[in-house]
Amino acid sequence: MSEALVLRESSALPSISVRRAGTWLRANIGLVAAGVVLLLVLGWAIAPSVFASGDPLSGVPAQKLRGPSGEHWFGTDNLGRDLYTRVVHGAGLSLTATVSAVLLGLVFGALIGLVAGMAGGLVDAAISRIIDVLLSIPELLLSLATITVLGVGTRNVAIAVGLSLVARFARVMRGEVLRVRQAPYVEAAFASGVRWHTVLFRHVLRNAYGPVAALVVVDFGVSVLAVSSLSFLGFGAVPPTPEWGTLISEGRNFLATSWWFTTMPGLVIIALVLSTQRIARALHKDNAR
Repeated sequence: MSEALVLRESSALPSISVRRAGTWLRANIGLVAAGVVLLLVLGWAIAPSVFASGDPLSGVPAQKLRGPSGEHWFGTDNLGRDLYTRVVHGAGLSLTATVSAVLLGLVFGALIGLVAGMAGGLVDAAISRIIDVLLSIPELLLSLATITVLGVGTRNVAIAVGLSLVARFARVMRGEVLRVRQAPYVEAAFASGVRWHTVLFRHVLRNAYGPVAALVVVDFGVSVLAVSSLSFLGFGAVPPTPEWGTLISEGRNFLATSWWFTTMPGLVIIALVLSTQRIARALHKDNAR
């Protein structure tokens, strides 16, 4: 009798797990869709030839400015090049610049915020005033001013966007460090004679990185827009390099007759930015619990 009961309960476990998985998927369908979009775009960046085997730089003039179809999913441009292939192959260049910008802002911003939060006093006050000044300047304007000094090019675009993110990361890191420093276990560690670097790595950083990690995801989407905007303005890669902002810039002269030329790359950027924002909200909820 007991063996039959055990077998009945064990056979019911998979069905319960399936129901729970289905309930979770229905409740988080937006998060799942965001993850799929992010993974797809990352796949484009890592292995573009797997998703689009054609040459993004060559086209057939006889097929120029053809609308989306089964043969050309995103249509063709003014030189007969497949727009889907160019968008896929441009993902690597655009995302490389985006990731570089976010890493630059994260490393320098987190370091500055960490120093301000741990040092306190006049050091914290001076750094905080500088952060406030930088935050008062629109990020795109700051990026434009920086790239005007550095010159055009994808690498300089990444540097300009990264420097504009430093203040955001510094502010968040400083606030989290100040919050953690007031915790009883940190004060107890200092009172017991534990070295400051041990307290820093073992207690402070381990409990302060959550909001910073969520900001990384948010700024990833912000950086995609910033990098594409600077490329659209002519500061990024030089045509015919298929960078996303450059693709939109090339198609603006044909917007009245060939809407897909700018719309398709723009929709990819919008989908990626919205997906990163959705994932960032999920991370923020987990950190708030």
